[in-house]
Amino acid sequence: MAWTAPRPGEIVVDATVGHGGHACLLARAIGPAGRLIALDVDAYNLGRAKARLERAGLAGGGPHIDLIRDNFANLGDVLDRLGVDRVDVIVVDLGVSTDQLLGGGRGLTFAESEPLDMRLDDRLTITAADLINSLSERELADLIYSHSQERRSRRIARRICQARRDGPIRTTAELVRIVCSALGVSVHSRPGRLHPATRTFMALRMAVNRETENLTTLLKLAPTRLSPGGRIAVISFHSGEDRLVKRDFLARQRLGVYEVRTKKPIRPSDEEVNFNPRSRSAKLRVAVRTADVQNVA
Repeated sequence: MAWTAPRPGEIVVDATVGHGGHACLLARAIGPAGRLIALDVDAYNLGRAKARLERAGLAGGGPHIDLIRDNFANLGDVLDRLGVDRVDVIVVDLGVSTDQLLGGGRGLTFAESEPLDMRLDDRLTITAADLINSLSERELADLIYSHSQERRSRRIARRICQARRDGPIRTTAELVRIVCSALGVSVHSRPGRLHPATRTFMALRMAVNRETENLTTLLKLAPTRLSPGGRIAVISFHSGEDRLVKRDFLARQRLGVYEVRTKKPIRPSDEEVNFNPRSRSAKLRVAVRTADVQNVA
């Protein structure tokens, strides 16, 4: 809130509304004269956000609020449908929420055996099982490494391809056993803070949901829809995503389109990490639209 400084009457986009935590703060700041445009691909999240805004008294007496089920990569189309040309703030909180990780049959957790789905948007047609059972060994290794920097990706891909000769891999429990077998560790081992299969699962989730491609699209679009003086804030939890944001912001600063406000990413304090351990890898970067330059995409 301090870095984006939303003001009364402004138009604000919460591109990943989740359960509405950021949305409530933003809505209060822009007041009844403002407009909040909140997106999420997860219908359950939109319902949670709506309920939270209503409990906070913001859905009726606050700003105009649009809750829209769509991917932030389509923000340009969303704004066109709403008749909005420019916005003042764009907030993007990447990654997944705790409830998405821990339940709901999405296939994102190690806690119990679930179908290998991993779609955050159930309207998508490709699941993690489709990728695991159809990609070549080299394609799987490249996918795992590129999305998660898993150094043992080739060993894992080789073991996956060996295992699927006996039949399709369908569940998270099967995949966990295969990855742990490839790494020579127990499925119950915790040699570090991460489960041995964490990077493989993250890579598959990112591929299924086209997370890198969608972020690239949004970063390209953002300066064309931000008003001069508009602010964009991105919270990432993955080094590859943070690198994309950093490079985009700096490149546009060199063009005179952005002023980067965060020379180094803002990290959570020790107090916040103690209160919320999942925040430990978060990095916040903020840029300001400085000029109405043409052809900035």
